Amino acid sequence: MTHRDGMKGFMLNRLLPSMSAMSDHAFENTYDLSDKQLQQLDEAEELMLKGSLGAAETMLLSMLKGDEECIPVLSNLGHLYGRYLSEFETAVEYYDRVLAIEPDNAWARDARRRYLRYID
Repeated sequence: MTHRDGMKGFMLNRLLPSMSAMSDHAFENTYDLSDKQLQQLDEAEELMLKGSLGAAETMLLSMLKGDEECIPVLSNLGHLYGRYLSEFETAVEYYDRVLAIEPDNAWARDARRRYLRYID
């Protein structure tokens, strides 16, 4: 997984570097995501970076159907709607969902605050 542009809310706060990781992943999988989920998140990230926003949105929304409280998916949807689509109200809604599940998620709280400036 890449960390381009300093984004990837779930990656920055939840998939921490682990020097002792013995698996295929070089980070701790805090949310116990399956290999398929990790792959799909990586693909969605790549799609966003390539400008294939509709495909990224479709993939993330599909993943959300399988787990409506998946914080990495909710965070990436917030990022997609806020940064790439300028749909700030929708971005805030996804960050609100993250914070309802995980109130101490500083990344979601900061991103939510950033996008609230545009809708107040």
